[in-house]
Amino acid sequence: MASKELIKQLENTIENVPDFPIPGIQFKDISPIFLNPKLYEDVIEDLVKFSKGKIDAVCGIESRGYLFGIAIAVALEVPFILIRKKGKLPPPIVSEKYDLEYGSAEIETREGQIKKGQRVLIHDDLLATGGTTEAAAKLVEKQGATVAQFSFLSVLKDLKGDEKLRKFNAEIYHILEY
Repeated sequence: MASKELIKQLENTIENVPDFPIPGIQFKDISPIFLNPKLYEDVIEDLVKFSKGKIDAVCGIESRGYLFGIAIAVALEVPFILIRKKGKLPPPIVSEKYDLEYGSAEIETREGQIKKGQRVLIHDDLLATGGTTEAAAKLVEKQGATVAQFSFLSVLKDLKGDEKLRKFNAEIYHILEY
């Protein structure tokens, strides 16, 4: 669990932007974290502590899941695998469709990068409704790997995204909760 000091520092750093991207939304801008290298290191250290010795690879969800996910993988000395929106990776690919509020979307990863039997951490900056993360987990399982963990910088608790992830029997971790 993150220290009270780290949580307080993040709360004082992340900027709340009202009515963005649409009226009524309170956007949490994490970009100021990257202006403070020590704070960024502390976030990575906390996320690494959660996963150390428990995973064989990190999958980051496009695009903000890359901001911390790559550093987590490097610190743990495990592979980092991109999960991208449809059409962004060269073939061969493995894909997973999922529903959005209006319509559907699809995510992909390169075939063969996730290895059968690997224990995988799926990382993203934010867990909201859980739809994209659930699709990422299905993408991992489709390739014969196991989702061992999910990690997030923050969670929007009222949206109950964690409920969609429980079926994977994986550990779920976040530093901040809104």
